[in-house]
Amino acid sequence: MPHSPSIHSMRLAGITRLVTAFAVTVAAATAVAQPVARADESRAALPRSTPERQGVASAAILDFVQSVDRDIDAMHSVMIVRHGHVIAEGWWAPYAPDVRHTMYSLTKSFTSTAVGLAVSEGLLSIDDPLLKFFPAEAPAEPSAFLKALRVRDLLSMSTGHHKEPVLSATPEWTKTFLAAPIDHKPGTFFLYNTPASYMLSAVLQKVTGQKTADYLQPRLFAPLGIDDLEWETSPEGVTIGGYGLHLRTESVARFGQLYLQKGLWQGTQIVPKAWVDVATSRQVSNGSNPASDWDQGYGYQFWRSRYGAYRGDGAFGQYCLVLPEHDVVIVITSGIKNMQVVLDLVFSKLLPAFSTNALKADPAGASALKSALAGLALHTPQGKAQGGADLVAGRRYVFPENDEKIEWLALERAADGTPTLVTRVAGVEQSLAMPLGRWATSRLPVPSTFFGQSLATSGAWTSDVTFAGTLAYYETPFKLNVRLTFTGDTLTYEREMHVGFGDPRRPVLTGKAQ
Repeated sequence: MPHSPSIHSMRLAGITRLVTAFAVTVAAATAVAQPVARADESRAALPRSTPERQGVASAAILDFVQSVDRDIDAMHSVMIVRHGHVIAEGWWAPYAPDVRHTMYSLTKSFTSTAVGLAVSEGLLSIDDPLLKFFPAEAPAEPSAFLKALRVRDLLSMSTGHHKEPVLSATPEWTKTFLAAPIDHKPGTFFLYNTPASYMLSAVLQKVTGQKTADYLQPRLFAPLGIDDLEWETSPEGVTIGGYGLHLRTESVARFGQLYLQKGLWQGTQIVPKAWVDVATSRQVSNGSNPASDWDQGYGYQFWRSRYGAYRGDGAFGQYCLVLPEHDVVIVITSGIKNMQVVLDLVFSKLLPAFSTNALKADPAGASALKSALAGLALHTPQGKAQGGADLVAGRRYVFPENDEKIEWLALERAADGTPTLVTRVAGVEQSLAMPLGRWATSRLPVPSTFFGQSLATSGAWTSDVTFAGTLAYYETPFKLNVRLTFTGDTLTYEREMHVGFGDPRRPVLTGKAQ
């Protein structure tokens, strides 16, 4: 899927070396919690209803939930809104309603909204040339294509770049973007381009005198009751418009419902209807595959989808899908590799279930759905609780010097028999409970852009000499799968991220028992 990895992957590589080694000394990242005033949650919250009252069979939603739970071992949350009412909501434990999730490129749709508001306030025009806002950062001799680059070209991902500019190698992101070669006439060539979204945020900061997050606070976040957000900033102090937003599931649903209602929220026009219409309509063609939801055209930081739908989405399966013809918003967070698979299940399982009229009440079906949603959980490693526990009890396995600064590892057993992974990394010791068949949650002391602070762990002996564990960083899409194989006095330590921007595998380490 076209979610650009260039900015993310360079930063991810360095952080992964520490976090995937169970380190607590993760370097602090650029994520900054923007101060947001408390909103009136009761006024902003979406009302709840049974599916049948809103014309949807509980059985159909249950079929969808069971399908994604069975076929996709990386679902984190789902919320379905019909006629303005939440008719189904569920979180795969350890994910939960009150936990923010990394949105990645779904952030872009919020940046688009800020641009639309600034346009409505007369602060800029989408036909303004980009260089108008950055005379000091421009090259000494700008190319003709750079001079022709307009705000609308940034919005529609048609900047003319043949390759996405790489911003992360320098703290001067704006100057780096403007120095990148433009190979095609702006407006004529589609390239999914996260740095273009960053430049939209930089333009907003120029014309408003505020970071995008602060500019949106009274105009969007407060009216929608979104007071849980976190939005990262660049080394230049600019809100990262292309990613970096962290929100709860219902906050995204409220945003989607706002767009479904053409910018109207509880009697107030929050976003101009004209902007909603233009931003969510096709502005540029991006392919011709009728079966792909990434070939249906692109608007202003919104994707067009099949079946008359549109969406904001983010890497590894973050979706805010709006289906105007059915008066539906579907929000999904996940950690998957193939994002098309989830949309295929939405359209095959749910689309046929949206009826025009209310349905007859189905208490049994509603109860079965409610029970299923309440019992959702990420799959845990399967095996035995004890296995080779006696084989390794009291043994500390020491590793040679390595880039990840992993000094030693031990697999101990708590008083209640729970396997406990103990490591020393960069001089810091950490213990993680790895229970069988359930998740143990903990809180890392240092926040990280990619992995957050919330961690859930589970493990099992898959044989008498092999222990498998999973670490779920449940503010993000990421899971780390580990395998410890004990052979005599030797430990082979293997690790692999469930999803990632680069190679998900970490170097295999070999330790010797002391």
